[in-house]
Amino acid sequence: MAGLISGFVTMFVALTLAQQLEQTISFGIFVLGAALALLSALAWRRERDRRMAVVAVGYLMFAVYGFVVFLEYYLLPYFSVRTVELLEHGSAGLILIGLLAFFVALSWD
Repeated sequence: MAGLISGFVTMFVALTLAQQLEQTISFGIFVLGAALALLSALAWRRERDRRMAVVAVGYLMFAVYGFVVFLEYYLLPYFSVRTVELLEHGSAGLILIGLLAFFVALSWD
């Protein structure tokens, strides 16, 4: 257990300022996206408006993206750098889907 904590602390300290900034902002995107997705899902449940369901899915896509980028440096000991980078850059497609979901929700009559 002490080795796990020691490795965690060492890994956290070894991050550069830019990496820490990326991780902090990504965690903020995750928390805010998840909260907004939850609130939108609750509004959809109350009103049964399809737009709110689409908006909830859009916010959820942002939350998943933030979570994946946040986990990037914690996944490096378990996966190759190529796999982790592919996962991080591939998850940017979730932002594209989220933006498309907002457009669809706004354009529905």
